[in-house]
Amino acid sequence: MQPDSRALRPAIVQDAVDGRVLMLAWMDPEAEDRTRSTGEAWFWSRSRQRLWRKGETSGNTLAVEELRDDCDGDALLVRVRRAGPACHTGAVSCFAPALWRTVSERAAERPSGSYTAELLEAGTGACARKVGEEAVELAVAALDEGDERVIEEAADLVYHLYVLLASRGIDLARVEDALSDRASSRPR
Repeated sequence: MQPDSRALRPAIVQDAVDGRVLMLAWMDPEAEDRTRSTGEAWFWSRSRQRLWRKGETSGNTLAVEELRDDCDGDALLVRVRRAGPACHTGAVSCFAPALWRTVSERAAERPSGSYTAELLEAGTGACARKVGEEAVELAVAALDEGDERVIEEAADLVYHLYVLLASRGIDLARVEDALSDRASSRPR
């Protein structure tokens, strides 16, 4: 039975370890009750029109550490420990950069005609060579060309770096974590 749309509340899912916002989902009273009673995240799927336990098909579950209302009771914060990525694309967070989400989707689905899929099929070595090539092109542009050309080459480098990470199965969030760790360990 479909819940009354007024009974659905947005549930902001946050990683209890690093504070990263992982996803936004919807909870009705039954999903909230199941979440509280089982310790695993349950949601109402508006597209499937049914309750679902996060990870029921992917295995990427969310163990709930804390579930609390916002100040006026119309939204929920769900702090979790995740077992795998939260996003269906394979990214840790549904709020990853759009380019990373696209690369992750291509890595998972490998659609025909996709340049990203072709690079991934060629293997990590081919992806690494493209990163090297694009890095050199960016360095040359930075020394000898205008800002627009530098921007174009920087975009090429970032894209190919994302494809290289995907070829190794490394989520962009791990790179962000490493940068964050470096920033927090440096004297201010």
